[in-house]
Amino acid sequence: MTNPILELQNVTTYVNRHTPDEQKILRGINLKVYPGDFITILGSNGAGKSTLFNTIGGNLAVDDGHILVNDKDVTHLSEEKRTRFLSRVFQDPKLGTAPRMTVSENLLLAEKRGARRGLVFRGLKRQMPHFQEITSTMENDLSKRLNTPAGELSGGQRQALSFLMATIKRPDILLLDEHTAALDPKTSRELLKATDDRIREDKLTCLMITHHLEDALKYGNRLIVLDKGQIKIDVTGAEKQKLTMDDLYKYFEI
Repeated sequence: MTNPILELQNVTTYVNRHTPDEQKILRGINLKVYPGDFITILGSNGAGKSTLFNTIGGNLAVDDGHILVNDKDVTHLSEEKRTRFLSRVFQDPKLGTAPRMTVSENLLLAEKRGARRGLVFRGLKRQMPHFQEITSTMENDLSKRLNTPAGELSGGQRQALSFLMATIKRPDILLLDEHTAALDPKTSRELLKATDDRIREDKLTCLMITHHLEDALKYGNRLIVLDKGQIKIDVTGAEKQKLTMDDLYKYFEI
């Protein structure tokens, strides 16, 4: 049987530890994510969705339990070192891109992540055809703005750039933290389609937080519902395909 690419073993996480505002957010989470999984994650506000991503990404320390990636314990690995195998796209289009750098420079920076600073921008001209190709997969004219500073892009274009930067090196694990929530409905649909296409084509392993029940049912091969820091539902394959909106409504206040 295939080994999980990501495993959480009885992970418990607090916020505001050792203060009067201390709260236990994740409560003994056990989760195995296998190569090629595309998991959509639902949960009401305060369920622990962002805390789960912050814990996996290394932004938040684990108070109990272990996190394994490719069978290696990364529980105490720094956020910076986790970027070697993990990428994340946030809800805010302004995060994840350098506003004064052009689209092509941002893409090169992402592709050369980990290289010595003086070597990062070598070969930009040589990479332009490749950047033209990957940006043309976005239905927002991003391919026509390779020499435009990221700060001058629309919100949808900037979020598309963030997504391309996060996937350009085909990370072992991709975290999408409501990456379409700040976009208008049309732009959101376009980016979700591009997301699904890229994940399928590159066989990426992805966890995607969403507040939209329809998107959770439509995308991915697996669906998880978080509630009060625990996994209440974890369905995959044919079982997920049988789920309906009515099946999910009972877990939320609509």
